[in-house]
Amino acid sequence: MKEPQAVFTEFLTRKNLKMTPQRRLILDVFLAEDGHLASEDLYNRVKAQDKSIGQATVYRTLKLLSESGLAKEVHFGDGVTRYEKKYGSAHHDHILCERCGATLEVVDEHIERLQEELAKAHGFVLTGHKMYLYGICAKCRGKVD
Repeated sequence: MKEPQAVFTEFLTRKNLKMTPQRRLILDVFLAEDGHLASEDLYNRVKAQDKSIGQATVYRTLKLLSESGLAKEVHFGDGVTRYEKKYGSAHHDHILCERCGATLEVVDEHIERLQEELAKAHGFVLTGHKMYLYGICAKCRGKVD
C-alpha cells in the first residue's frame, strides 16, 4: 500500500496541480488527527502552524483529499460536514449521541452480513453503505456504565 502522501501527490499530478507547501501541511495535519474533523477544526489546527494559510485553502484541499480517496465526508445530521480518513481505513458505522454529539465508530459483522443478505434478497449487489445510529449516550442519560 502506498503512503498517503504519494497517493495525494500522484492525484494532484493527474489533475495538473502541484503539491504546494500549504497542501502538504494540510495533508500532514489531517493525517495526524483521529476522528471526524470539520473544515473549521482542521483550519484551526493548520493555522496554529502556519498563520498564512487561509480557510478557503483548507476547504479546497479537503475537497481534493476527498476526491483523491484519502478522506471521506461524513454527515451526522447537524448540518456540519466532517471528514475522516478513508485511505487504509476499515469500513465502520457510527453511533451518535443527539445531546452531546459524541460519536463512536463501530463494526458488527452480524449487521454487515444482514445488510448483504437484505440486498441480495432484493436483487442488489452492495457497492457500499453508510449507517448512522442516533441515541442518547450513557453519560448524557446520567448513567455511566
